Amino acid sequence: MRRYGAKIGLILGGAVLLLAVVLISPKILSWSISQNTDAKALNETASVASQDFPVTVDPKQKLITENDQVNEYLATNHSLLGAAVATAGDSIWNLFKNIAISIANAPWYQSLANVSSKFVTINAGMRKEQVAAAFGDALKWNNKQRKSFMSSSGLASTSPFSSSIPDGSFSPGIYDVALGMTPETVRQMIDNRFSDEVLSHYSSTTQSVVPLKDALTVASLIQRETITTDGMRLLSGIIWNRLFTNMNLQIDSTLQYVKANTPTEEHWWPNVNPADKYLRSPYNTYTHPGLPPTPIANPSVAAILAALNPIKTPCIFYFNDKSGAFHCSVTYAEHVSELKKYY
Repeated sequence: MRRYGAKIGLILGGAVLLLAVVLISPKILSWSISQNTDAKALNETASVASQDFPVTVDPKQKLITENDQVNEYLATNHSLLGAAVATAGDSIWNLFKNIAISIANAPWYQSLANVSSKFVTINAGMRKEQVAAAFGDALKWNNKQRKSFMSSSGLASTSPFSSSIPDGSFSPGIYDVALGMTPETVRQMIDNRFSDEVLSHYSSTTQSVVPLKDALTVASLIQRETITTDGMRLLSGIIWNRLFTNMNLQIDSTLQYVKANTPTEEHWWPNVNPADKYLRSPYNTYTHPGLPPTPIANPSVAAILAALNPIKTPCIFYFNDKSGAFHCSVTYAEHVSELKKYY
């Protein structure tokens, strides 16, 4: 009987511990988000986190410069900016965040913990319409409020865009929002993150080499075209190679963007077929040279850094295999040969 009693006690103790972990995990995530915000504010005040984004591409001169210091900088997490790349694939932390968010947003937890807030996750690569839907669903906004959210911004004086706010400045991340928050308040929260993570590091020198709008546009293509962060800088090199040689970018994600803008399409990132290469739109990079008019999605800091610091490569063609590995080739014949190996 003692043995059974001990087992029951162990089971009950484990259950209590598990329940405690479940209940406290959203609090840990909320604390982590607030600490990150506080740390950024403190660092900015102390001029610790004022590093400018490095830039090793020169579109005007059509040059990519290999820089060992920049390569090392982006390969480590010894700095705020390097950490953006190094931690982008931290699967353990991402798993914890996903579990904590699922618990925090569950109706039973909301009722049990008597909370009046929710976590909203904005993934890198989302369109602004997807961002509006994520916040709108969590905060019960109507259609008018969702449209207001997509068109309002507190960045008017520093925005790289002249009219309505397109994609590019809706910073990805996890947001802790209070129920009842207005679109304007949420947008200000996003703008503050964009200012902290991008604008505060985008110096006038970098702007003179690569205008912010161009960097965000290239970064949005990189974000949509790579499955992992490993190929980001290599893909950046390929994109710049195509631009330098006046080759049309021929990027399928721009066709997805165009297709999704048609009234009959139900998905924001639909599959494409060969006929889509002839869709009439300035965003169609198969028929129009140069960059699309604006970013097609909202990129991560890692993708922006990749856009500014491509790997120097002779490659022109690329693809991701079924496992997510990135492959590139110098000639089209090599590209076709590589494709046959994996598909």
